[in-house]
Amino acid sequence: MQYPLTLTEYMNQYTRGFINRKQLEDNIFRFILENARRFNVPRWNQEDYTDYLCWLYPRICRAIENYTDRGSSFDAYIGSLIRWSAREYRSKEADHSALEQAYWNARTMDMVTLNEEPAYPEIQIPFKTVPNPRQVLILLLKCYYFVSDDFIERVAPAIKVDKIILKKLIEKLRQIRAVRDGEIMGLRERIFNQYYRCISFEERMKAAPEGSAHRENMRDRLQKGRKRLASMRKRLAGMRTEPSNRQVAEVLGVPKGTVDSNLYALKEKWKHSRD
Repeated sequence: MQYPLTLTEYMNQYTRGFINRKQLEDNIFRFILENARRFNVPRWNQEDYTDYLCWLYPRICRAIENYTDRGSSFDAYIGSLIRWSAREYRSKEADHSALEQAYWNARTMDMVTLNEEPAYPEIQIPFKTVPNPRQVLILLLKCYYFVSDDFIERVAPAIKVDKIILKKLIEKLRQIRAVRDGEIMGLRERIFNQYYRCISFEERMKAAPEGSAHRENMRDRLQKGRKRLASMRKRLAGMRTEPSNRQVAEVLGVPKGTVDSNLYALKEKWKHSRD
């Protein structure tokens, strides 16, 4: 469809007050939509071209405000805007495509390398009694980060502690460690995000033309991203998920030396059992 008026004529009507701002924007949008060949835009299909125009629409609105008649017509002004923005849009879409492909590839690799979950029996076998319930209780609190409610219910009879009391002890320990546990969880999430960010940098670097500034930019960002990922992993490795002996002693209401001695005894038993 060929519009009877040019963009410059629409702009003149707007400046003279014959049409309002909304009508001008609508006329420009429809004009560009129906005259794609006139602006030498890439050979998009109709759906992609419409997506591009929706992305371009805010810039068209700003172009109306910024345009000043200094010898160049409004048609030429909008034409230049479309040509340069089309290049930017294609570059962004290529980046998004490479990014999406990288995420899917990484996700596929995770699914391939993920070990199949073992089959657990429907009926959980209860623990037998232990020779030193106090040592097991202290060890349980020391490893509270990995203890589930189901495990608590199974182990409580073996160490001769009511499961409700045991849950309260662990909950109290979690409250004491809440800030630290939050930091650990937040750091793990950031490591996960940084890992995928590095994958995206690598894929976008591969998709960019050889020797281009964009490729070099992605290469630099990839190197910095990998260094940051290594630093974050090192920091996480240094963060202890277990509570201190003093915190365990505080929850149990016993001296710290009692916790120290019981854990030391367990450690020695473990060494002898492996020899």
